[in-house]
Amino acid sequence: MNIAVVSDTNTGFTPEEVKELGIDLVQMPFMINEEVRYEYINFTHEEFFATLADKDAAISTSQAPLADVTDLWDRLLETHDAVVHIPTSSKLSGACSTAMTLSEDYDGRVQVVDNHRISVLLQQATKDALMLTKKGLTAEQIKARLEETQYDCTAYIMVDTMKYLKKGGRITAAAAAVGTVLNIKPILSLQGGQLDAFAKPRGQKAAKQTMLEAVRKDIDERLADKEGHIVLHVVHANCLEEAKAFRAEVEEAFPGVPVSIAPLSLSVSCHTGPGALALAATVALEA
Repeated sequence: MNIAVVSDTNTGFTPEEVKELGIDLVQMPFMINEEVRYEYINFTHEEFFATLADKDAAISTSQAPLADVTDLWDRLLETHDAVVHIPTSSKLSGACSTAMTLSEDYDGRVQVVDNHRISVLLQQATKDALMLTKKGLTAEQIKARLEETQYDCTAYIMVDTMKYLKKGGRITAAAAAVGTVLNIKPILSLQGGQLDAFAKPRGQKAAKQTMLEAVRKDIDERLADKEGHIVLHVVHANCLEEAKAFRAEVEEAFPGVPVSIAPLSLSVSCHTGPGALALAATVALEA
């Protein structure tokens, strides 16, 4: 079968990566002071972080208009037998349930996958789907495989400042003030599509070590018997040089394991703010 693979811009894929992979992305809009913006179209990463720094700016994420989704599917189905659509985790966005409802009108030619991922975790699922299409699996088989392996990944995010956790209502103003004085670098865990508090180490060095140990534990215990091979990802929010330095530490801690660097998807950066560093591990599927 000739199968198209679709995800959304919460993957964090750049336009160059989209073209190279041969995938399509649904554009997920941002509301900036009630104006609609789209990543890489009329909203650069530099503009995003500049806006985020403005204490009076109102930034929120939104689902794509329904017509944007169905128009994309309709166009792809003119030249493909089926579409595998992998949206942002249903625990973080309503886009997944919306897509599932819309797909009911497509007589099985659109298979919507909820594998509870976002950012580089969702990127890996998209790459896995592409690999499975080349191996000759049907759209239904690809959906089943991705949902069976949805939890074969892990991610931890170090927040550089408590400002944005406070702004988003995840911590109190008092907790943010104390954390700033004590140089606490909160670590959030992204598991099963949910972003939760994980640890509160003091200082960046301790935070990096905490993430390294947490990922090592997950690989040794939870991901050890999974089919496929481990890929590590260093992810950053507008701090590429720090990410490069951290990658060197990760490569030393995990010799022989490939380590990529990628920008943190803006939908997650809304909550973490600039300077966030993350370490993720995914199991790249093998057919």
